Amino acid sequence: MKYAFVSFSCPNAPLASILRMAQEYGYAGFEARCGFGHAHGIGLDLTDEQIADIRRDFAVGGISLACLSVSCHYSNPLTVDLNIDETKAYIRLAQKLDVPFLRVFCGVIPSSLDREEARRQVAQSLRELAPVAEQAGVHLLAETHDDWSDPKEMAAVMREVNHPSVGVVWDVMHTLRGGGTAMEAAYRILEPWIRHVHIHDGLLDLSRLTFLPIGEGDIDHRPVVRILLDHGYEGFVSGEWLDWEPAETHLPREIEAMRRYENEILAQG
Repeated sequence: MKYAFVSFSCPNAPLASILRMAQEYGYAGFEARCGFGHAHGIGLDLTDEQIADIRRDFAVGGISLACLSVSCHYSNPLTVDLNIDETKAYIRLAQKLDVPFLRVFCGVIPSSLDREEARRQVAQSLRELAPVAEQAGVHLLAETHDDWSDPKEMAAVMREVNHPSVGVVWDVMHTLRGGGTAMEAAYRILEPWIRHVHIHDGLLDLSRLTFLPIGEGDIDHRPVVRILLDHGYEGFVSGEWLDWEPAETHLPREIEAMRRYENEILAQG
């Protein structure tokens, strides 16, 4: 499988350092969290010259810029238009950078809306954005997150959108921790739309987000690895560790744990 990591692992690292870490630790891709002030510098203010330099650096380094992750969300009617406009700007950036995926959120449902109304608004927003993404050759991917961690709720949005340029980031912690759904069931529900996967281990305690090394928390990643291998998943598995340990501590350890699971499962046949 192909592994990437999100820039939350190294928020203060410039791109040159990020590429060196990816090469050294065996990651094939990098996922840039945009709009958080991370030192990678990938954002809407890039010049064409800077974009060309970034594309060249990734190509020379042999690392894929796998995904841009942004905070755009569509559940709140007071901010939805601004978020749609911002999403369109990020789609244009992803196109220029030749990045295949733009990760977005459905968003927190405000108290003024019930879930059905929120689902209609999210789906309408994604349908409006879908042809823009399609023309740019970019896939919009909504993450199982916030009030949409339940895979059944995300699947309902996807069915309503019904567009090939709109899919899902399966965050395996959120569908279990927030969505209360076992790995096999979550995958089965979301399978038609999964294009990108987020991994991280930790505690299922909803009162606080706690990360732990893979294999030491409440999230068993063995079923995830088996499911993805059995179904021939060809996308990236991206580690998302927010404000955790130093990158040099967790990046090599976490990919080693996932590779070990791969080897064990493949050996079992």
